[in-house]
Amino acid sequence: MAFKTLKTEREPISMEALGQQLAARKAELGGVEVPRNSGANRTASKRALLAEIAKLGGEW
Repeated sequence: MAFKTLKTEREPISMEALGQQLAARKAELGGVEVPRNSGANRTASKRALLAEIAKLGGEW
């Protein structure tokens, strides 16, 4: 354990169990569409970085 003084009230869960819980919640909620950031407030350096990624064939 990372913190010697940390006292939790529940047992830790495995990554596999967490994945199963998340899959069940996702199935229960259905497809949740999260809108992409419009990018209106991006800095010039961020825009340049994304332009270079696009030139190399990457999709951001």
